[in-house]
Amino acid sequence: MTLTVTTGVATFELPPWANVNEKRKGHIARVTSLLADWADALEISSEERRAWIDAGRFHDALKDASDAELRALVGNVAYEPQMLHGPAAAARLERDGETRQGVLDAVRYHTIGYLNWDRTGRALYMADFLEPGRSFSKRSRAFLASQVPADFDGVFEQVVRAKLEWSLHEGHSLFPETVALWNSFR
Repeated sequence: MTLTVTTGVATFELPPWANVNEKRKGHIARVTSLLADWADALEISSEERRAWIDAGRFHDALKDASDAELRALVGNVAYEPQMLHGPAAAARLERDGETRQGVLDAVRYHTIGYLNWDRTGRALYMADFLEPGRSFSKRSRAFLASQVPADFDGVFEQVVRAKLEWSLHEGHSLFPETVALWNSFR
């Protein structure tokens, strides 16, 4: 059984194993809506569009799960607890038969970045950061979001830079995947 969520932004289905609160459902809806808008503007194939929307629906599906539930899915990985939801959701998707590597990689690495992403992963990474419900830098993020169809790769690099700078400013760990992604721009 799936969970159908209707918000002012979008209607979408979460998997039956999703564990998210109402606020998180709104975030997922805004991310998914942004991805659908970009997919339409870029006139991508229906298959790729479905991958983008699925990545948006699944990326935070376990955001409110307990640490024990997340660790049961991913084991003892070297991520901070608040970063386990992506790898756990990807593991659950694989267990349920998801085979689209682009969707799995997008969900698994959406918090830290990943050098080998296809366009689905890069789109999710941007949408998760640029969705309009976040309270910081609203104007500059809205501008970047509006530029994605015209300059997908350029906006992606700017988002990677912004997230990296924020991580450094806040004293967060930099993961090898993040560093490899950043170094690819040089």
